[in-house]
Amino acid sequence: MLDAAARKVIDPPLNVAGRRVAALGIGADTVTILGLVIGLFAALLIALGQPLLALVPLLLSRLADGLDGAIARATEKTDFGGYLDITSDFLFYGAVPLGFVLSDPGANGVAGAFLLVSFYFNGTSFLGYAILAERRGIETTTQGVKSLYFSNGLLEGTETILFFVLICLFPSAFAPLAWIFGALCFATAGLRILSARTVFSRTKDQT
Repeated sequence: MLDAAARKVIDPPLNVAGRRVAALGIGADTVTILGLVIGLFAALLIALGQPLLALVPLLLSRLADGLDGAIARATEKTDFGGYLDITSDFLFYGAVPLGFVLSDPGANGVAGAFLLVSFYFNGTSFLGYAILAERRGIETTTQGVKSLYFSNGLLEGTETILFFVLICLFPSAFAPLAWIFGALCFATAGLRILSARTVFSRTKDQT
């Protein structure tokens, strides 16, 4: 829901930084992998009971996630780069809740499992929508120039990052926050399915 507004603010400086990093000969895929490693390190810190320390690598990983796209726009976008980016994002998104579950299975286990199921469902609805949109030639740049079609919803990348920051700042509130955020993920996926029913029930000739 907030991605479109956030993109208007972060894209200009990211594009400048992307051109400078590209000029150094550093490729987008390298930054994607570096961002993933940093993000997994943040999840490890969370699992070790250090969520506040995890905030720095967590935010750095998301900076790298935005920077890789800017580098690709400054050089050459590839299908593999887009594929690597989205798979890295999903691994990161799953690793952070897992870190909280591992840090305190008794308090966070059930809520964490619910949250991960909601991520799985929401991610599937997102990727399935993107595949069908690509097949029908439907495009959008509302969330920035992407390799995949980004269908909007109640919760998007910006909200997820804000949620991760919140649970790192208040780890004792992970369980209730996870239940709330997970429920909103289910709502997002449900609304996306309703949208898909409207858009994709029509034949291609009608689109």
